[in-house]
Amino acid sequence: MFELDMRSRQPIYEQLVDKLKELIISEVLKPDEQLPSVRTLAGQLTINPNTIQKAYRELETQGYIYSVKGKGSFVNPISLVENSDKLVSVIKELKKLLSEAMYLGLKPAELIELIHDLESSIGGGKNDD
Repeated sequence: MFELDMRSRQPIYEQLVDKLKELIISEVLKPDEQLPSVRTLAGQLTINPNTIQKAYRELETQGYIYSVKGKGSFVNPISLVENSDKLVSVIKELKKLLSEAMYLGLKPAELIELIHDLESSIGGGKNDD
């Protein structure tokens, strides 16, 4: 499925959260698709099942997945209403990062190109305004 960097300073559960978010955002994992069980994923990645459980809990808290008792964890279908608070937070963080990048020399044209590259890689532009 993916690999984790055991030498990274970033905790393993955070790496797992980031990788799963990336798979969800890029639509590799589809809405309502079941995620691997905690035991299965722990075996594949050779890490402690508690680490997987912690990552799944974090993803559920952030609204990326939901759990069904006795069935497992599933990708949460995107809801604009539920994501509005999260979107405000992401935009605030994005402004901070873009300001720093522009201060360091990123040109507006390079930023636009980066956005287009990201849009095509994650299947964006579905709403073609």
